[in-house]
Amino acid sequence: MTTSAPPPVEKLAADVRAGSRRALAKAITLVESTRSDHQQAAQRLLELLLPHTGDAVRVGISGVPGVGKSTFIEAFGLYLINEGKRVAVLAVDPSSARSGGSILGDKTRMPRLSTAHEAFVRPSPSAGSLGGVARRTREALLVCEAAGYDVVLVETVGVGQSEFAVASMVDFFLVLMLPGAGDELQGIKKGILELADALAINKADGDNIRRAEHAAADYRAALRLFRHTSPNWDPPVLTVSALEHQGMDTVWSIIADHRARLSASGEIARKRSEQQQAWFWTMIDDGLKDHFFAREDVRRLLPEMQSAVANRQVTPTEAARRLLALLDRDHPGVTHRTKPARRARTA
Repeated sequence: MTTSAPPPVEKLAADVRAGSRRALAKAITLVESTRSDHQQAAQRLLELLLPHTGDAVRVGISGVPGVGKSTFIEAFGLYLINEGKRVAVLAVDPSSARSGGSILGDKTRMPRLSTAHEAFVRPSPSAGSLGGVARRTREALLVCEAAGYDVVLVETVGVGQSEFAVASMVDFFLVLMLPGAGDELQGIKKGILELADALAINKADGDNIRRAEHAAADYRAALRLFRHTSPNWDPPVLTVSALEHQGMDTVWSIIADHRARLSASGEIARKRSEQQQAWFWTMIDDGLKDHFFAREDVRRLLPEMQSAVANRQVTPTEAARRLLALLDRDHPGVTHRTKPARRARTA
């Protein structure tokens, strides 16, 4: 059985730049692949596309399950298209912890947007990475920018650390809330309020309108208690109805105002630079772990240490120390050489 070779990246890059949706889908599949030959081709592709990235508005959208993220994204995406924008959606699905599979149902939950010529909807399995965010979402975002999309929306699964991961790759972080703050306000994570650039109370329609207005007032009061990510921006709270397509113009106006203010102060450029640095170190961390667990001696000792920890025969710290000590066999003098330098810096 023969394996498929990675596509010629020069032609693929040119087709992406020309706006081919098929090429865009192939390019994202390439950057998401874990095959080593595909990864080499993907990095070459990204090098070719990188000069053509950076112009899109990057928006992260989060919220608890049931808040209506997909309905909101479709309504907001259709509004942006009506305003003459091209919209890409990177919707990260929760992967199965056992099989690695994912639902990949976003195209069925955004039927009108996914078939619009000016939109591109890409569901991606999270593959068990931090916070349910696909490991290659950042690369996919760059490919969408190179393809000429004006706005890239990144949807989180709304669990765990996914909000923090998405906030680290976008310019504007929008958090959707349900009407009726009350007890819900007591349980909201402080970190999310600190990350949010705006809160939108969704489902503000029908009998929910008054409850949504009360919730908005409660969240406005709560936001005053926290220090936010930018000294040049106070996160607003608004009510929207994705079902009735109400408030989409206000959301876009807020995002545009945020971009104008932070661009004028140089904060957007600084933020993106910091995000690139954080991405760089994340890739180093991931690479070190991959190399470590690929070692034959680590693979032999790991099950024994896992069992010993589970049976309370050794502490997790000692088990980790024994595994990491395997690295000293390759470089026995490294630890001793680094100690004097460390003392000299603190003297």
